Amino acid sequence: MLGDKDSCTTLAVKDLAEAVSFYTDVLGLTKDQENPGGVLLKSGNSMVFLYESKENAGTNKGTAMSWKVDDVPMVADDLKAKGVTFEHYPDLPGTTLEGDIHMMGPSKSVWFKDPSGNILNVVSGM
Repeated sequence: MLGDKDSCTTLAVKDLAEAVSFYTDVLGLTKDQENPGGVLLKSGNSMVFLYESKENAGTNKGTAMSWKVDDVPMVADDLKAKGVTFEHYPDLPGTTLEGDIHMMGPSKSVWFKDPSGNILNVVSGM
């Protein structure tokens, strides 16, 4: 039923202007639309909708959104140069931590948070 339909990640953020700046200036997404409810951003062929909710922003304890990339170390270096700090999960089963990069067999991954505390992920080798 929905398997051939596009999807959109929807994230609550504490400060919409700050979040839009982070997602566009730091992560490189592009603004597609803005309406009274929030801002729609484009990421590749995907969309991300940000809306302001001081109560719910950053309350998810798991990964809210991931990007699949070819070279995690290169992307991690670029993000770090823009001031992003990475989360470390040393107790993740089947994972070793090399610097900021989680090694999971052929897969490499980094996690970081947006200004509202939403957990984001960059992964390769899946």
